[in-house]
Amino acid sequence: MDNPRFHQNPGSFFIIACLGLVLLAGIRCSAPASPAAKLKFAVTLPAEGTPGPLDGRVMLLISKNGEGEPRFQISDNEKTQLIFGVDVDGLAPGRAAVIDAAAFGYPLPSIAEIPAGEYYVQALLNVYETFHRADGRMVKLPIDQGEGQHWNTKPGNRYSAPRKIALDPKKSETIALALDKVIPPLPRPKDTKYIRHERIQSKLLSDFWGRPMEIGACVLLPEGFDTHPQAHYPLIIYHGHFPATFEGFREEPPDPNLKPDYSERFHVAGYNRTQEEYAYQFFKDWTGPNFPRAIVIEIQHANPYYDDSYAVNSANLGPYGDAIVRELIPAIEKKYRGIGQGWARFLYGGSTGGWEALASQVFYPDEFNGCYAACPDPIDFRAYTIVNIYDHKNAYYQDADWKKTPRPGLRNYLGEVATTLEQANHRELAIATHGRSGEQWDIWQAVFGPVGEDGYPKPIWDKVTGVIDPAVAQYWKEHYDLGYILQRDWKTLGPKLQGKIHIYVGDMDNYYLNNAVYLMESFLESTKDPYYAGEVKYGDRAEHCWNGDPTRPNALSRLRYHQMYIPRSVERMLKTAPLGADLKSWRY
Repeated sequence: MDNPRFHQNPGSFFIIACLGLVLLAGIRCSAPASPAAKLKFAVTLPAEGTPGPLDGRVMLLISKNGEGEPRFQISDNEKTQLIFGVDVDGLAPGRAAVIDAAAFGYPLPSIAEIPAGEYYVQALLNVYETFHRADGRMVKLPIDQGEGQHWNTKPGNRYSAPRKIALDPKKSETIALALDKVIPPLPRPKDTKYIRHERIQSKLLSDFWGRPMEIGACVLLPEGFDTHPQAHYPLIIYHGHFPATFEGFREEPPDPNLKPDYSERFHVAGYNRTQEEYAYQFFKDWTGPNFPRAIVIEIQHANPYYDDSYAVNSANLGPYGDAIVRELIPAIEKKYRGIGQGWARFLYGGSTGGWEALASQVFYPDEFNGCYAACPDPIDFRAYTIVNIYDHKNAYYQDADWKKTPRPGLRNYLGEVATTLEQANHRELAIATHGRSGEQWDIWQAVFGPVGEDGYPKPIWDKVTGVIDPAVAQYWKEHYDLGYILQRDWKTLGPKLQGKIHIYVGDMDNYYLNNAVYLMESFLESTKDPYYAGEVKYGDRAEHCWNGDPTRPNALSRLRYHQMYIPRSVERMLKTAPLGADLKSWRY
């Protein structure tokens, strides 16, 4: 998680009244069937410069303000602006994709509900490619173009320049928008003395997807790598979201001319300067005389559904777990003189990376010597954030006879709710159908779920209504519920995981991720034959993503993952290395 792309401000009397009815009676807001809703938008590709018909999702972005392009103003927080979308198959140049009152939208359900006034309007086409998978399915999905699977910055996507337009849904009017701009390719990051960028073509993934597929790694090399050619090093995997280059490492002092920004998340002025300061401090620590010598990698495994794969084998994404463990890691260790044994590999990460670190340790218990999982995404699906997918009937509302109370989706440390689960999921549905939004709830569905009859991920719940599918929930349980899997298989897993599991989370995590940790802790602390012998800790009033450091606020502790976890990882390796293991060549 930790990828908030953070209250809805409807801006019309109808929606305010309708939301009130939702709270009181569970009535879902939808566009009224009004003959007065005659406004339409006709979105076209230019006749010149378009490489034939294109598939994808056409999105209409509408903003009340001119504080940047509307495509960058869609979020889960109170500042979000409007988005409406339609799928297109074979949209030819000059042919219009029409967005009218029937198009699904967020946070307003339809353009019919937009109050008359002046707005900034923009259109965008998220381009899909056709995949013929090894399972016989044909699916149309957006391929990552090096940006980390973000529809609003993806190279090759078409968009229009924002225009200030007077809108009135009651007027019979068709507004033309031309997708005459193309997001340009991104420059490839350059290698340095310490940072290298590696890509390999994965046979496992290429076979699954029916086309060449790559995975990669941003490699951080230890000080002295070139002057100690006989040294072989431990490997530490830092899991997280897609990195263009190794994150949190800066080889030159902070830029004195950097214009300070303001972090809405942490309410800190000049947070960009703070990030540079901490990244430079890590460089000084890393190259200093007392820091452990090891190789650290961040994995690049963006895929057609998200900015990473969650590092496991999946029916919808393919065998990413095996591709990472059996193909990528051995290739990195061979090229950069890794020790290449399970005792000399460690995992850490936060949020999405926290789940991945723990899941990799559970699914490949012999390949890694431990994990530090900070603020992990749901590790027990009885607490899939705020939903028990096995017992609850509806994800969006509490089960009750006479009222329906919305389930919260995002809070701050005071418990103030910024969005509901329904709103968060409807945002994704406006971005894409079939789980193709590239956002959080859709990727969980893709990773954890079976393949549906249409070839796309089978939904855990109806995206519009929130009704949970119990059969899909059982599939999730058997394959990816880490809490359940540990309990089910502890007899065989326990001896291999003793001392390897360390979990940290704030007790006011913004996404309620602490709820699942409580459940797993209850099991872990009751383990016998053997006792798990690890650690679970909570940060008092700490939000996402608390990582086990009680001495610093979140805004700062999250910039010190490397300094916190690398020395601890190496300490465990030294204590648990097998007899005869190389403990000398890399300790200079």
